[in-house]
Amino acid sequence: MILLGDHKLSISDVVRVAREREEVQLSDQAKQLIERSQMRLQNIVKSGKPVYGINTGFGIFADRRIKAEESNQLSRNLILSHSVGTGDPLSTEVVRAAMLVRANTLAQGFSGVRVEIVQTLLDMLNKGVHPVIPSQGSLGSSGDLCQLSHLALVFTTDTNDLDEESGRAEFKGSIQSGKATMKAAGIQRLILGAKEGLAINNGATFSAAVGALAVADAEYLLSLSTRATALSLEAMLGCSDAFDERIHLARGQYGQIEMAAAIRGLFAGSTLVDSTARVQDAYSLRCSPQILGAAKDTLDHVKGVIEREINAATDNPLIFDDDAVLSGGNFHGEPVGMAMDFLSIAMAEVGAISERRTFRLTDGKLNQGLTPMLVDTPEDAGLNSGVMMPQYTAASLVLENQTLATPDSVHSLPTSAEQEDHNANAMTAARHCAQILANTRHILSVELFTAARAIDIRLRLQPGKLGSGTEKLYRAIRRVTPYKAGDSLWGLDIEKIKREVTQQSL
Repeated sequence: MILLGDHKLSISDVVRVAREREEVQLSDQAKQLIERSQMRLQNIVKSGKPVYGINTGFGIFADRRIKAEESNQLSRNLILSHSVGTGDPLSTEVVRAAMLVRANTLAQGFSGVRVEIVQTLLDMLNKGVHPVIPSQGSLGSSGDLCQLSHLALVFTTDTNDLDEESGRAEFKGSIQSGKATMKAAGIQRLILGAKEGLAINNGATFSAAVGALAVADAEYLLSLSTRATALSLEAMLGCSDAFDERIHLARGQYGQIEMAAAIRGLFAGSTLVDSTARVQDAYSLRCSPQILGAAKDTLDHVKGVIEREINAATDNPLIFDDDAVLSGGNFHGEPVGMAMDFLSIAMAEVGAISERRTFRLTDGKLNQGLTPMLVDTPEDAGLNSGVMMPQYTAASLVLENQTLATPDSVHSLPTSAEQEDHNANAMTAARHCAQILANTRHILSVELFTAARAIDIRLRLQPGKLGSGTEKLYRAIRRVTPYKAGDSLWGLDIEKIKREVTQQSL
């Protein structure tokens, strides 16, 4: 169980809740912070002092005063009018991650909401109520306004309590209206009070949720890429000098040093590496520590940004201990947008260098004596195409990644009559990063499939011993997909490997 407010959320906490359905509870300390913030909010409401989002309109209407008796309707109107997302629904794991992050944001004690708001989000998580949230429509600047509003539709209501204004949600495999779903789950829907609508929908929460899961996936894929590199290196009788620790210490780049050590450890004990008179390999092998190391350094930076964001107070205004109410811009998704762009570039490169190794493995002029296209024997060439086409698929995905990795955070269009005149495009950056990771997952699966086949042929031509780490990887692949001599439906074998990669069990 995760106790919210007891410690800072980690990426692994988000993964446990989003993917493993870990239960979440609110700590007593967090409850006290929320209650104190709610008390300060009530004092402000009673004072009649004009404060943005509490007794004023939103965005371009910030100068319009709202009567105290209209504050509930103000919050409800905000949710209704901002639920305008479009596109395919986000995955359940992203929705769960976002619900956790939003609950944690409100639990920081700067937002003025009631404890019931946070507790309801946690009840939905623990019982498995998952709002249906459209993936498109957020600029990620006043936060992910439309996605968070669609989330709020499900667990909030007003005196009309209309079914058609309750959104949609999934519960126990059935998708119904939010009203029906919450009733089925036995969770009371809430009428929002002053500021609570804004506190719920103001912040780059869905962007950060996608980012948190992306970091977790990138960590695994980067580790997998070192193993794929080592296996391909052995299949092509590579040279070990490029991985010598002295080279990498001489440059001093942390990620590079770490990746070189990882690859070096994987092929330790191999009789295939350094078994030729060749003195150096192509860049896709020789420079893999430099390329993967740069990705590792980028990932470490991005992880820090995202872990800070999932623990941040990101709505506006924020309420402080001295009853100060300060209007600022913590909702702006620029940190997340840039971080996702950085990670997109890094992981696109991880996929790109993987495809280059697959290409070399299949080219009879470059693969150090292996059969062309890794057909079973030279005599089979022609009648059999071998593994020609999997490399095509990998190349296609690399090209798609190169387009998707074009930074999104540099693009902006003004909104709200120029009041919101510089937007982050953070959600788009996060979605593109997630797609790049999905593509890279397949690209690496193709390399693993191809490298394992190349090892089979290599050991037939040149009996020897794999490194300790690569032997383990090779055996794991072969448990999933046995060697097949003639042409086969390679796509099924690759999908089996990818299933293991997706589950992070390879």
